[in-house]
Amino acid sequence: MKLTSLKGISEAREKDLKKLGITSAEELVRYFPRAYLDMTSRVSVTEVAHNEMALVACRLTGVESRRAGKRQFVRAHLEQDGRYFTAVWFNMPYLASRLQAGDYLFYGRVQNKYGQPSLVNPTFEKLGQNVRMQGLVPVYSLRGNLTQRAVRDGVKEALKAVCPTSVIPAVLLRRYAIPPLGEAYRAIHAPKDARAMRAAADRIALEEYFTLIAAFKLIKGDRREARIRKYRVTEREVADFEKRFPFLFTRGQQGAVRAIYDDLTGPVRMNRLLQGDVGSGKTAVALTGIFMAVKSGFQAVYLSPTEVLAAQNYELLRKIFPEYRVVYLAGSSTAKEKRETKAAIAAGEADVVCGTHAVLQADVHFSSLAFCVCDEQHRFGVAQRNALGEKGEAADVLVMSATPIPRTLSLVFYGDLDVTTIPDKPKERQEVATAIVPARKYDDMLEYLRAEVKKGRQAYFVCSRIEDDEGQVTAATELFGELCERLPDVRFALLHGRMKEKEKTDVMTAFKAGAYDCLVSTTVIEVGVDVPNATIMMIADADRFGLSQLHQLRGRVGRGSEKSWCFLLVGAGGENALERLSVLKTTSDGFELAETDLRMRGGGDFLGTRQSGRVLSEIKNLKYSQEAIFTAKKLVEETFEARLDFDAVKAAAMKKYESLKDVVLN
Repeated sequence: MKLTSLKGISEAREKDLKKLGITSAEELVRYFPRAYLDMTSRVSVTEVAHNEMALVACRLTGVESRRAGKRQFVRAHLEQDGRYFTAVWFNMPYLASRLQAGDYLFYGRVQNKYGQPSLVNPTFEKLGQNVRMQGLVPVYSLRGNLTQRAVRDGVKEALKAVCPTSVIPAVLLRRYAIPPLGEAYRAIHAPKDARAMRAAADRIALEEYFTLIAAFKLIKGDRREARIRKYRVTEREVADFEKRFPFLFTRGQQGAVRAIYDDLTGPVRMNRLLQGDVGSGKTAVALTGIFMAVKSGFQAVYLSPTEVLAAQNYELLRKIFPEYRVVYLAGSSTAKEKRETKAAIAAGEADVVCGTHAVLQADVHFSSLAFCVCDEQHRFGVAQRNALGEKGEAADVLVMSATPIPRTLSLVFYGDLDVTTIPDKPKERQEVATAIVPARKYDDMLEYLRAEVKKGRQAYFVCSRIEDDEGQVTAATELFGELCERLPDVRFALLHGRMKEKEKTDVMTAFKAGAYDCLVSTTVIEVGVDVPNATIMMIADADRFGLSQLHQLRGRVGRGSEKSWCFLLVGAGGENALERLSVLKTTSDGFELAETDLRMRGGGDFLGTRQSGRVLSEIKNLKYSQEAIFTAKKLVEETFEARLDFDAVKAAAMKKYESLKDVVLN
């Protein structure tokens, strides 16, 4: 159904919704809230600590709109019980005309600089007879000129016009008393309370996982392929190669190398997932696999998710393989470099290719590609990983992940892979001390940062978002400005995903070289970046991250000889997350953390877009229980075993995940 068929959606609003990937009423009802505002408790602005969220009832006395350089801001002057403060919005000049004198509710993050409180990018509503900001209010990601109210109203109209129907066979819905899907959609967008919201998320997740697992089951079948190329490398040669590294392989690394060797000398093509915690030595294992290929006369490729990491790996490969030709291919390579590199690859003159997504382009042809390594596999869509393997005829594929996946979930989603885990870590890797920092200790933490920088140390400050449309989280761009103002003697740099690849590479290279003291960043630094001089990791709104991701970020420090710290800043609602975050203080085992997070938060953090490419991207914001995943698997097994509504299930699963025919998880 067309969006403009819905009440209140004009052509201009339709264009804004399309920027979010929403092109129909059906897609609009599937655009789930990323958070909810708890409008049950109003507070005095004088009682709110710096960086905490607050719902404030106050009187608006005046509005001003100004431009400062390239930035526009609107400032509202507010009064509550005789105390005057302000609210400010950046680059939203249209708000000035919507704010008029009167009584309001404001909800947003309080910044308490120099004793003067201010709300940053708050959402607001004029108080009257029909107050909307009460109970649990959904918050959606926005773009363009969209407002929260516009999306909420649009979703409400869409729910009146379209009602999602279940793919799960009716006999199973009755047998297990599974509630109607339409009810769950209405509840997720307007929950009566937290319990209703969780139940709705579970029901929607059940439907999505049922459809996805059914598609996997239909497509995967028996994916074992006979080996085409015969590797000619001996165990003695492999053992001698391991001596090139300045450390002894751990028992876990030795086991992983043995598994790869057995695969490559066996009758079946290798399709293996290598899991290992931060610092477990997965790269050394992968390079040993590459040696088995090049020693046998074949080509190998090492794919990295970013140019910073690819360049780092390129230097390592050149060092480890001095007798072989290692080439580099990335988006920032010059036209001449690309042309010459592609010619060398096609002619078989290049033994090892190290690069980024540029390696996947159609005009990159290999002469005898036999071994493919996909580093940090969760940063690539499954289509890209599959395309890498197809560059060589029945090429062996090793995908690596430093984001541990709980074994129970890997059995559901990686059932067609052989999974190898490196459980131990090199003994020389130091533990990183972890501390939970409440808002009231924020200033003390910044002073510690200043002191460490004076000693020559470096730091990261990570935010979950680049910008913030509603003041819900600490945004990287706003934090960068604040820190530059508060700590003028510290050299700050900004890094985020919207920057061009060359800009990101330049910033990261300069930081690594010591040109900056502190890098304010989004999670683009989560993977692989190695700066031994960085000893401090500060994570804003840590309660919004999964434990596995926090563990990944923590792994960016502690790479040198100096004592390192990871500070977890607790944001809004953080008190409820203290129990979960406290696990990080006593546990450095990524697999234990993954299992703990699955138990405490449900499955949503593990198998959204970060783990499975584009699949499940629609429900990435939902917080659902792991039981929904396993129930879906059980229902799929019953459906296939009894052939329940089989044609309908097959048609629905393949319609939704038709692309999986070419992008099965591997």
